[in-house]
Amino acid sequence: MNDTIAAIATAPGEGGISIVRISGPEAERVLMALFHPAGGRKPLTTHLLTYGHVVEDGTRVDECMAVLMRAPRSYTREDVAELQLHGGGYTAQRVLALCLRAGARLAEAGEFTRRAFLNGRIDLSQAEAVMQLIAARGEQAHRAALRQLEGGASAFIRQAADELYALQGAAAACIDYPEEITEEEAAADLAPRLGALARRLDDACDERAAHLLADGLTVALCGEPNVGKSSLLNALLGEEKAIVTAIPGTTRDTVEGEITLSGNLVRLRDTAGLRETDDPVERIGVERASRALSEADCVLLVLDGSRAMTAEERALLQSLRGRQVLVAVNKRDLPRAIDLDGLRALAPEVPVLSVSAAQPDTLSPLREALAERARVSDRLTLTQPRHLAAARRAAEHLRQAAETLRTATVDLAAVDMLAAQSALAEITGDAVEEKLLDAVFSQFCVGK
Repeated sequence: MNDTIAAIATAPGEGGISIVRISGPEAERVLMALFHPAGGRKPLTTHLLTYGHVVEDGTRVDECMAVLMRAPRSYTREDVAELQLHGGGYTAQRVLALCLRAGARLAEAGEFTRRAFLNGRIDLSQAEAVMQLIAARGEQAHRAALRQLEGGASAFIRQAADELYALQGAAAACIDYPEEITEEEAAADLAPRLGALARRLDDACDERAAHLLADGLTVALCGEPNVGKSSLLNALLGEEKAIVTAIPGTTRDTVEGEITLSGNLVRLRDTAGLRETDDPVERIGVERASRALSEADCVLLVLDGSRAMTAEERALLQSLRGRQVLVAVNKRDLPRAIDLDGLRALAPEVPVLSVSAAQPDTLSPLREALAERARVSDRLTLTQPRHLAAARRAAEHLRQAAETLRTATVDLAAVDMLAAQSALAEITGDAVEEKLLDAVFSQFCVGK
């Protein structure tokens, strides 16, 4: 924490600007060792962009803008300086080397955000939200990260912790003043409150939302050969991702693509046509298709609307009962031979959509249905895997404490209550080991 650190804060490659960031007690000195403001104006005014040049041994390296943000009004609550250079790998690397030569050291992964946490500017869940915000690939992931960055998850956890502190205080009063309140009276009051708090923590854990925010909705397109799965995939993606021919069995392996629908990430997987085959290569494709079906969040069964359903297609539809399923009756541009009413009667709970891969305007209802299945509620939930594990562990300790109150003594229940409090503190970082911090911040990029 006493070192001054520096790193490139922008992504590698060519761009409009590259930013080199410096943080620590010597940030201003390191900056002024290589930055020459136009007109020689010194010292720099805090939080004001200043035009000038980066100079090495009297030679100009780049013209740039520089800003100095004096503590505590900075991202890390230390003195922070940034140089905004022309975009490009060489210039940024050369300026970073000048910073290191002037006395800074190269920042470790996530070290700027780690210092923000250690200096009390943000808690640990907010620090994780920074990386979640950077990695967001859709509007709802972006919104969830902002809610966490603004302290939504932290506020919920701290409210739960405060309630637990009150329960711990009541337990301590029973232990210290047994003549005032008996263990039976304490158990009758505390056990239901502990159970209610455990249920509230369980209700806030949303594994489905965590999966959809991190990975998007995985949709497997399945059906018999030549029903138009590959054509439908290409139409949804708006690109020629899969090979399309009139020859059955053209698709031998899963073909994947991604789209964003109403701010929601959807991963589409085209699979080999499901049928019995003696072709060893096609058979491998069918096996992979079956595996993709089992792993998918949602199955899009594609049927050829220009012919009647086969017995195999009916059996496949029945085998998917209990799954998230959509049926796309393809080729609506051709004379219809499939019985839509009979199809809906087979699986009344499954939406049936009439589409044509050759007519893009017919795909809007399908896109809306996929977006709906990828949507995550905006209500406050815990969606980070680490938070889910800690909250569930806390809830289990609370249930154990409630059970102990009914069968044993208050002082034994207090042990489980303390363990629950420690689990909650891991989420916000109020009580956390260095090893956990290393694990969290190792996922960050160096410049953040």
